[in-house]
Amino acid sequence: MKKFFSFMLGVVVGGILGGTLALLLAPTKGNELRTRIQDYVDNLVAEAQVAAAQRRTELENELARLRKQS
Repeated sequence: MKKFFSFMLGVVVGGILGGTLALLLAPTKGNELRTRIQDYVDNLVAEAQVAAAQRRTELENELARLRKQS
């Protein structure tokens, strides 16, 4: 199981690095590239915030359920 998670971490890190290099080496103007990178980062942050909020809600519901059982 540990090997699987290590592999998945490598896939994610490789994807991020590959995507970043592709953006940096793409033949676009500097301003356009910076805008694209900023939009990408903003989308990532927004998705992470949504995922964190959903997970928090799930954990709070689970905690409430467990407290009722006690």
